[in-house]
Amino acid sequence: MDLQFAGTRIQELRNLLNQYGYEYYVLDKPSVPDAEYDRLMQELLALEEQFPQLKTPDSPTVRVGGAVLDMFRKVEHRIPMLSLGNAFNEQDLRDFDRRIRQAVGNDLSYVCELKIDGLAVSLRYEEGLFVQGSTRGDGYIGEDITENLKTIKSIPLRLREAVSIEVRGEAFMPKRSFEALNEARKERGEVLFANPRNAAAGSLRQLDPKIAASRRLDIFLYGIGNPEAIGAVSHSDGLDYLDYLGFKTNKERRKCPTIDDVIEFVNGWIEKRPQLPYEIDGIVIKVDSLAQQEELGTTAKSPRWAIAYKFPAEEVVTTLLDIELRVGRTGVITPTAILTPVKVAGTTVKRASLHNEDLIREKDIKIGDKVVVKKAGDIIPEVVNVLAEQRTGEEIDFHMPTHCPECDSELVRLDGEVALRCINPNCPAQIREGLIHFVSRDAMNIDGLGEKVISLLFAEKLISDVADIYKLTREQLLALERMGEKSVSNLLAAIEASKSNSLEKLLFGLGIRHVGAKAAKTLAQHFGTMERLAAASREEIMAIRDIGDKMADSIVSFFELDEAKELIQELLAAGVNMEYKGPRPISATESESIFAGKTVVLTGKLEQLTRNEAKEKIEAFGGNVAGSVSKKTDLVIAGADAGSKLAKAQELGIEVWDEEKLLEELNK
Repeated sequence: MDLQFAGTRIQELRNLLNQYGYEYYVLDKPSVPDAEYDRLMQELLALEEQFPQLKTPDSPTVRVGGAVLDMFRKVEHRIPMLSLGNAFNEQDLRDFDRRIRQAVGNDLSYVCELKIDGLAVSLRYEEGLFVQGSTRGDGYIGEDITENLKTIKSIPLRLREAVSIEVRGEAFMPKRSFEALNEARKERGEVLFANPRNAAAGSLRQLDPKIAASRRLDIFLYGIGNPEAIGAVSHSDGLDYLDYLGFKTNKERRKCPTIDDVIEFVNGWIEKRPQLPYEIDGIVIKVDSLAQQEELGTTAKSPRWAIAYKFPAEEVVTTLLDIELRVGRTGVITPTAILTPVKVAGTTVKRASLHNEDLIREKDIKIGDKVVVKKAGDIIPEVVNVLAEQRTGEEIDFHMPTHCPECDSELVRLDGEVALRCINPNCPAQIREGLIHFVSRDAMNIDGLGEKVISLLFAEKLISDVADIYKLTREQLLALERMGEKSVSNLLAAIEASKSNSLEKLLFGLGIRHVGAKAAKTLAQHFGTMERLAAASREEIMAIRDIGDKMADSIVSFFELDEAKELIQELLAAGVNMEYKGPRPISATESESIFAGKTVVLTGKLEQLTRNEAKEKIEAFGGNVAGSVSKKTDLVIAGADAGSKLAKAQELGIEVWDEEKLLEELNK
């Protein structure tokens, strides 16, 4: 077969496979038997292997899984993926409706959609070709999972129009795929996935795309990142356009003119939920008009024009077999209920937190009781109440210990606290939990150092404090069970990368009592270096906004400890950064800057700054960055391809700058 004939045949096969795949995976109306699809796929694979120069990024063969990745690259979302506020009952929905109508009037309608229980992702297309897919992450920065998303056959690799567009959706594992996956894992003696959501998330974070391909994931697209770019005037228009482009959207959606219609839709799906072939955990309600969405705007975390109704928690009865105790990093002793395994909201629950001794007394919980269990927010298992009428007389009262279950030190209850606490600084449980906290996402964020690995390293006496993490060697790690060359290389690279974190990450990771992530950033911004903070007086620390006396006392006490001084010197010697790298705090002169007290909106694509960098710099000079243009907006920064926000600013007579003007003012 010559090159020209092969090229013609390859294109014919791709067209057929794309059409058959769309009919099967998107429309759910296959027109040919599976055997015919498989035969054509094998022919295409053979031709592309024979003529590799003819293989393209949008070939159906890329769905079988490509090369194994070393790690996931970070991706900054051009348009943030904000989370949704929650509603838990009818009154919450009516309050939401009242707020909307007060802001935009009564001429409105809502779109109700099923809230798929999966993993939120963003897909980016350039001139119709799928070029990048990423996780939501923290809403601003996610992980590049393009190769894994290509294995989802309902995601088009090329659109029906050569448009450049960013779309959002929920990747999920159908119930049938989940059951098959767990059955296979059970046969192999592997740990079972708790629920389809965890299975989907785990599948999309596999470094080997072939594993993701074998899991048979699916997706529903629910929105366009920048709908104004395609000329849509409503959310429902955007969904129809996604259908036209070849995306799979959920057809179980409804346009509702009143909140009563919304509530009827919600109640209907509470009943019909178990009949679906995939898991849902609620209903998403959105204002349909894009103009009204823009007028309503967003908060720092979520849009004001949408809300997620969370289904009522399912309650089940099981037996409380025992109560175990866990020592946290601050020494707090937390009792945990050990339960007869029971299915709750689609997952198997074996444990539930009992919080503290007072709660156990208040609910009159005894070992051996029949108890009602639910998942708070469909996530965290908790014991709701005891079925005292079913007691047999063999139940056992539970008493909190007087000494720490890990180090046998006497427990204390501090003034004003309900929790018992171990105050031994050398308690092994506290040290281990402190190490787990140090490497966590909001602290030093060291990929590969999860709870199990930390516990193993601690048990093997390879680490006893956080500075030891930076002394780990390749030889030590390779000697551990289940640690291969690649995982060790990745782990050492992640440890090395964490050394360059900004100061607030380290401060939070050190676990200073009362110092959370927000306070750590405030302190890092104010003092700039660890050295200045360590030398600060109680009065200097308390003079900072939002820092109270308890936190100030805790910080001063920490830095007075010889152990803390020694630890910081060890971290410094290991090359861990001790300086703040973020935007500077506002000085006295900067508080009088042109941005001070002004509401600024960013729109369009900036060339020299990312959207997050521009936001941080403006806020550092006293400005407030909002998500939408309104009469309260003082200034709009318009980059390339600015759309409706720029038009609205011009209509309202709001001052508009380009990026060059922004940089000029920032550099002053």
